[in-house]
Amino acid sequence: MAERDTRNLRDARNAREATARAADGASATDAATDAAPATEVAAALTAAVRGEVDFGAAARALTTMDASNYRRVPVGVVAPRDAADVAAALAVCRTYGVPVVPRGAGTSIAGNATGLGVVLDLTRHLRSIVSVDPEARTAVVQPGVVLDTLREAARPYGLTFGPDPSTHSRCTLGGMIGNNSCGAHSVAWGTTADNVHELSVITYGGDTSRLGKGWDGAPAGARELVESHLAPLRTGFPAGLPRRISGYALDALLPEAGTDLARAFCGSEGTLGVVTEATVRLVESPPARALAVLGYPDESAAAEAAAGLLPYGPLTVEGMSEDLVRVRGDGGHGLPRGGAWLFVETGGTTPGEARAAATAILRAADALEGTVVADPAGQRALWRVREDAAGTATRMPDGTEAWPGWEDCAVPPARLGAYLRDFRALLAEHGLRGTPYGHFGDGCIYVRIDFDLLSDDGVRRFRRFSEEVASLVVAHGGSLSGEHGDGLARSELLPKMYGDELVGLFGRFKDLWDPAGGMNPGVLARPARLDENLRFAVLPRDRVEVAFGYPHDGPGGGDFSAAVRRCVGVAKCRVGGPGSGAGAVAGAGGGASSGPGVMCPSFRATGEEQHSTRGRARLLHEMLAGEVVTDGWRSTEVRDALDLCLSCKGCRSDCPVGVDMATYKAEFLHHHYAGRLRPAAHYAMGMLPRWLRPAAPFARVLNAAARVPPLASLAKRLGGIAPERTIPRLAPEPFGRWLGRHVKARTEVFARSRSAVLWPDTFTEYLTPSVGRAAVRVFEAAGIGVVAPPRAGRICCGLTYVSTGQLDRARTVMRRALDLMEPLLDAGLPVVVLEPSCAGALATDLPELLGDDPRAARLAASVRTFAQALEECAPRWRPPRLDRPVTGQTHCHQHAVLGDEADRRLRARAGLTGELSGGCCGLAGNFGFERGHYDVSVACAEDQLLPSVRAAGKGAEILADGFSCRTQLAQLGGHRARHLAEVLAEALQREPESEGAPEGSTERPAEGR
Repeated sequence: MAERDTRNLRDARNAREATARAADGASATDAATDAAPATEVAAALTAAVRGEVDFGAAARALTTMDASNYRRVPVGVVAPRDAADVAAALAVCRTYGVPVVPRGAGTSIAGNATGLGVVLDLTRHLRSIVSVDPEARTAVVQPGVVLDTLREAARPYGLTFGPDPSTHSRCTLGGMIGNNSCGAHSVAWGTTADNVHELSVITYGGDTSRLGKGWDGAPAGARELVESHLAPLRTGFPAGLPRRISGYALDALLPEAGTDLARAFCGSEGTLGVVTEATVRLVESPPARALAVLGYPDESAAAEAAAGLLPYGPLTVEGMSEDLVRVRGDGGHGLPRGGAWLFVETGGTTPGEARAAATAILRAADALEGTVVADPAGQRALWRVREDAAGTATRMPDGTEAWPGWEDCAVPPARLGAYLRDFRALLAEHGLRGTPYGHFGDGCIYVRIDFDLLSDDGVRRFRRFSEEVASLVVAHGGSLSGEHGDGLARSELLPKMYGDELVGLFGRFKDLWDPAGGMNPGVLARPARLDENLRFAVLPRDRVEVAFGYPHDGPGGGDFSAAVRRCVGVAKCRVGGPGSGAGAVAGAGGGASSGPGVMCPSFRATGEEQHSTRGRARLLHEMLAGEVVTDGWRSTEVRDALDLCLSCKGCRSDCPVGVDMATYKAEFLHHHYAGRLRPAAHYAMGMLPRWLRPAAPFARVLNAAARVPPLASLAKRLGGIAPERTIPRLAPEPFGRWLGRHVKARTEVFARSRSAVLWPDTFTEYLTPSVGRAAVRVFEAAGIGVVAPPRAGRICCGLTYVSTGQLDRARTVMRRALDLMEPLLDAGLPVVVLEPSCAGALATDLPELLGDDPRAARLAASVRTFAQALEECAPRWRPPRLDRPVTGQTHCHQHAVLGDEADRRLRARAGLTGELSGGCCGLAGNFGFERGHYDVSVACAEDQLLPSVRAAGKGAEILADGFSCRTQLAQLGGHRARHLAEVLAEALQREPESEGAPEGSTERPAEGR
């Protein structure tokens, strides 16, 4: 039976290769399914495994790519529940001659996790930590365990897993074993292979083995292969190279190396078998750490200095150059003087010991300038720059795209400076630019390069450069891969590094494990060409007609394909929610806010790839490609994935490359429903401002009707509203009417004040005018005159129309607002928007939808939050002291677009202590009210917001500037949350008139500009 299965797959493989040679442009998917119809394979898998089997277009589209430049279309996806399921799936695939690719988080940068045939998703079920043994310092894990989950489990014992790639919050142990991942701490703790004791493996042929030291579990002929080729195995691998990841680690099987079969399996990139369980080594984690930050003239000088610091026993020696900091736009985070920097981390049992070790390195280093950072917050801020580099480096300083086509090579640390000089010269010779950074202490360099991968000439240059830089790496005694493996990007170039004889042994080693060639074909042995399977080849060459401007995407902006290409797959959006063990997003990756992260609330709630920012971007990519997702803008696969997008805008700030899925969703809905009937919620909540205006005079009657259960149920059913929701109450009097009366009465008092326009957003206007009245009270106490815009009830930012994709209507509403606001814009007054979601819409959606109207940019630039307006217009005002703790949440749109730094400073001056939570409240405007979204909405609230409020003391003030956040807290927990303006206004009412005045009572408030 096994012989027949092997023959079937080999025949299928030969047929595919012949087809590829004979037919230019033949579909990879067609080749992969030559052996049997996909429906037949899917039916057999469904009958054989207990886990999920999905051969649908969405599942396939989600797994066409990883974090590389490559794309291969699978025939289907299987999520096995256990090792028995893995064996059953392999048996079916073997019978039908279908290749298999094991996949973890899909963050590989070389195309390793893409593949033809069936993708095994090991993250859905095989993610348990079987045991942790603190005495033996080992842990037993399944392959889908996220690295941070293991680290959290080991933390109570003072232990950790040493290798820590920058994707530690989402990468899996199985993927790390497959790629032999390393991370920043490899100078102290080595690679994944250095930290693996034993592996349980199932081969494509169905053999189950337990691999460790010795030959037990090796396929027949492996020992003979090694013992008959001792000379090339002893001399063919470069020496003095801590980061040699390329090829198979056959030298680990030499007798003098201890014949470590598990180590040899590490880095095999899913080409030999499937890991179902691993016993890994844990190391002691220093309880205290410090960071020496050293500045050098350029990266070559930093690289040359790195090797000299290794004798001091650092935990990390990381390097980056100034062009990466410029790309990120952070102003350097207070980095020392220099054009490149080393981050050298030290550890100790006490903070003083860690700091002393860092100080010793600082004194020994021949740096232009340096500093020691001991406080954890400062260290985190610096590490965020480094960890987000895989994404931020995909944009050059001028905004052009850069790609990982030559990523993570390694040379001996002592050769790194010379290599970088030669590398820069080679870049210049080819007219290319790149941003080097990486693990300088290990001689490992990452770089994203501005290859043109869209044109035939650009692809040819990409190939020439790859061949020449491979020769350069080898000339410096290096490895083509020092972290992420060879994959599709470098496997073809392995003969340059190892020569034909050793590469031939790699092929024979692969065949011993996988004689049928079913495991991840095209990688390592018999590789695909490095310029094949590029993911950009399938995208349309002509620009797609769109409504938004996309000013930062493509030459001159407006390129939706370029916007979708922003997602490079590093998957920062795939950080799990409560119970996942992955922990919260560490912080904004280049966004407006310094607070806790937001992205991606729907993935955190569901754990499903299609509900991550990356998953949605992949589906949009395939929609544009038209091969897997074939219905274009009418695609149900894309619609369903975007359905649970909360439009929180968190990805706009937290994604290292600024993917803006809220905008992409609005764009898609605009096209998807063009000329068609929309969901009821789009008419009800998407057009909310239109309905609230005529409803306002009847507020009391409508409020009473909404409290009659049959009437409320009917209204919710007709409006597409979730039955679990309570319809919010309308205000008896709109805010604009009150504001008009109030401003008229106060005109003379504030004629000489610094003035600001108070934007009458829909939520403040018709639902919570108390927020607006409170803001006016505070502004007047601060000496700021409030200006009411004309016809306040007619002004709208268009938010609800945008979020439901009614973009033509949004434009009409926005232009009317600009017409009404134009005189105030001419006066140069700041525009204060109390509702953060409306402020975000004015700051981003308005200029991107009305890029042809210069007034849109002027209004966007005038937008201020409540705290920003106080800080700008009354910088010397002292708020009343409240001296109490706070809890609640920073609004996700404020976090993403406007930032909360001014709010933090205002709270501190008012004596409001504590941090607000990150994440999204889950209501998110119309999202949480829509039928079918209630459970996800609650799960999002339970992720961060509700637990933080419950954990706060009884005296804590609950702050939530957004109407949605306040409503969610009230409806799910009975919590009374308030806008910061309400809290300050209440305190002002309790104070004597002299309190809360500007400092220096003899000085008048600033004049209006």
